[in-house]
Amino acid sequence: MKTVFLALGSNIEDRTLFILKAIEELRRYIKILKVSTVYESEPWGVEDQPSFLNCVIKGETTILPKELLNIVKQVEKKVGRIDRFRWGPREIDIDILLYEDSVVDLPHLKVPHPFLVERDFFLYPLIEIDPKLKHPITGKNLSEYSFGTPNTLIPFCCIIFRP
Repeated sequence: MKTVFLALGSNIEDRTLFILKAIEELRRYIKILKVSTVYESEPWGVEDQPSFLNCVIKGETTILPKELLNIVKQVEKKVGRIDRFRWGPREIDIDILLYEDSVVDLPHLKVPHPFLVERDFFLYPLIEIDPKLKHPITGKNLSEYSFGTPNTLIPFCCIIFRP
């Protein structure tokens, strides 16, 4: 089993419901171990849109990264994602942040996520659920990056989860 960290985000309609549906669907493929606090965050990239709800899940899987990306895209569609422009509004968005200590550099998949330490809605929930995580490329503890990444997240809710 490989440890994976996925980020979930939503900023359309019932944001919490989209995140809950995504977690439920992902459970078919990943043994989910932890779910971070759900945070409200300002949009990143395209700012003229509603605020997001974001969380990170920690799980275990035997699925390889490339196939995991395919599954994540299927889950997004099943949960109700409508394709729009890049960084635009989303019913659900699921990103692979980390896959064990692997480094993947494919045209449509980069692991660790290229913006892992720049986006507070990735970094702080990761630190919350696994404070000892290290960046696979630099070897630095992720908490070291918190000094350079402002935290603008607002705690929104907690998902009570039993693996």
